[in-house]
Amino acid sequence: MTGHGTAARASGPLRGLRVVEFAGIGPGPFAAMLLADMGADVIRIVRQGAAADDADIVHRSRRTVPLDLKSTEGREGALALLAAADALIEGFRPGVMERLGLGPAEVAAHNRRLVYGRMTGWGQTGPLAQVAGHDINYIALAGALGSIGPADRPPVPPLNLVGDYGGGALYLVVGMLAALREAERSGHGQVVDCAMCDGAASMLSLFWTLHARGNWSGGRGANFLDGGAHYYGTYECADGRFVAIGAIEPQFYATLLRLLGIADPDFAAQEDRARWPGLQDKLRHLFRQRTRAEWCALLEGTEACFAPVLGLTEAPEHPHLAARGTFVDLDGARQPAPAPRFSRTPSVARRTTRIALADALAGWRDAAADAEDAA
Repeated sequence: MTGHGTAARASGPLRGLRVVEFAGIGPGPFAAMLLADMGADVIRIVRQGAAADDADIVHRSRRTVPLDLKSTEGREGALALLAAADALIEGFRPGVMERLGLGPAEVAAHNRRLVYGRMTGWGQTGPLAQVAGHDINYIALAGALGSIGPADRPPVPPLNLVGDYGGGALYLVVGMLAALREAERSGHGQVVDCAMCDGAASMLSLFWTLHARGNWSGGRGANFLDGGAHYYGTYECADGRFVAIGAIEPQFYATLLRLLGIADPDFAAQEDRARWPGLQDKLRHLFRQRTRAEWCALLEGTEACFAPVLGLTEAPEHPHLAARGTFVDLDGARQPAPAPRFSRTPSVARRTTRIALADALAGWRDAAADAEDAA
């Protein structure tokens, strides 16, 4: 696949949307992947001479153009792309794009409708804006990390899902789509300042509600969603594997007790927090009596809110995910399929290709001409 054929094959509800992505790491590329999977024509600008990393799953579904942004030619090439684009994604520290001559003001002079997506950990302003950090730091400050993990051990990093991807990439995509919708009405773009610490804090809205109502303690492992409740957590099986229980509602809790054959009256007081530790101990002992497969045979597919805890390579083989096609193979590499799903304009995962700047500009000119002809 060469040239600008990748854009022509795009499907999805964002087909026709043109996005310029400045190569980075973490949430910026993931946000660009989501947009590209949904049909946006994303051109990824990479550093001139940088080694190709087209096998990176997060780089899929788009074309890459090498440019030296520190040179006049590279800057002008980037501005030429931005003049024809609808949106931009960058994830540098505040001020870097301005020093390159590609800040919001410079870009707006070439394209007033462009939505300028900025992805950082701390945000464009504030005392920490220029300080280095990673996912773990941003979610620590937001209050998320301190709420995750057992009460008697240090907080547990939830991979980099809460900051980079949940509070970062997903909020950036939502913000950019909202700004693009507004630009259709006003004719003017705007800057979307997406900070992972802001997004992680926003994701804690439920827990702020519970805290305000007196239903959430400040400690870890003492609440119904953080592993403190016996009916919401993970349990080790006889084979060393784990299962997950989430029987919150009384009817599902009753089903769980019935299927487990539990008649112990202590379990009747589901919300008695003083009994939770003891009930957890009893369930730990019970679940160690059978293997994970045996528990699946008894509980999976019931109203007990049960699931096996699967490893990364096990998940694609589960019958439910296999039936839905939750994972796909692209050029021999197993990877998650695009999500969410659309009934009429399905998303498609496509391979990454490298093209020259001239081909990228020509492709966008051709697309613009086709759109005018169709209109």
